[in-house]
Amino acid sequence: MGDFTAVLQAGRSVPEGATYLPAEPTTVFWGRLPAAGDAPVLVVAPGTEVVVDTVSHEGILEDQGRDPVAWFAAHGVSREAVLDEAVALAASDHPHDPAVDGPHVVTGPIAVEGAMPGDLVSVTILDTTPRVPYGVISNRHGKGALPGELPAAPGNVSVFTPIEPDASGGWVGALPLVEGGPRVVRFPLAPFLGTIGVAVADEERPHSVPPGAHGGNIDIKLLTEGAVLHLPVQVPGANVYVGDPHFAQGDGEVALTALEASLRVTIRLDLIPREEALRQFGEVLGPMVETDELLVPTGHDRDLDEAMRQCVRAALSLIAARWGMAEHLAYAYLSAATDFRISEVVDIVQGVRAEIRKADFDGVVR
Repeated sequence: MGDFTAVLQAGRSVPEGATYLPAEPTTVFWGRLPAAGDAPVLVVAPGTEVVVDTVSHEGILEDQGRDPVAWFAAHGVSREAVLDEAVALAASDHPHDPAVDGPHVVTGPIAVEGAMPGDLVSVTILDTTPRVPYGVISNRHGKGALPGELPAAPGNVSVFTPIEPDASGGWVGALPLVEGGPRVVRFPLAPFLGTIGVAVADEERPHSVPPGAHGGNIDIKLLTEGAVLHLPVQVPGANVYVGDPHFAQGDGEVALTALEASLRVTIRLDLIPREEALRQFGEVLGPMVETDELLVPTGHDRDLDEAMRQCVRAALSLIAARWGMAEHLAYAYLSAATDFRISEVVDIVQGVRAEIRKADFDGVVR
């Protein structure tokens, strides 16, 4: 998980010889996601590891003054601890209209040589290193799980959250029980990328908030170090992008954001040709997570019930393709043995995931 005391400015402490992509105004999208026709900023062969810098949107948004130096200074952060890329992006003429665009900053896109529609591109998270020792949790009006109820007062609520060492030598987030009070609640950290996706086949760039078949803002907290996200390719080269970095999140992400904070990540980009993808996973119509223990198909829809139904269908398809299990028996297995979890409920499109244990199928030969 890395050292939370260091500030990783662009290019600092990048391993010698690494393929590196910084988060400069020319290498990021802000509020929109790549579409057909958008040129990649980097082209790599399958199997390439890439070190990617990401920048959190918190502190640079218009409702925070679009001045991260001033915004973070009000919370006791020195200029040296504010990322130069955040300052440059906020001060640039990079198009961003909060009335029509999302908040998220994503780095990319990265083309994978040979990737074609019908294939899967696999993004393996090899390392997540914090770039700053703090984050922000925000609740904005009309959003979150309780719009109209919270925030209770006019204006947005952005909660600055410092990172502290704990007694075991790890790191935790720290929030006071009341503003300015001495008593503090501490919670564990598990850094991950909220947004990982591929370019859509449409000419219009998607809004950065709602997730979909392209991946995007899926906010699945399982995507920590070692996890893999499989995505169906829509355009030649796939054009992968990453962003919306988090230090921690609870399923649901009810306030609108979780602990948003900038990360440097190392990812590996692999390619699974269509025939092999069908054999391993069946017809993958949307993002699917894989960890050492789990296969995790997903469902996304504006209606949470429909998102759940999509997720169940995706799970049935996966089990049939991978292990040859009859549909009615797979349905019974899912009901008895698989947890269906709500990944988030605040991003216009709702997300549900099924956590299927690989070990349950040990010894099953297809």
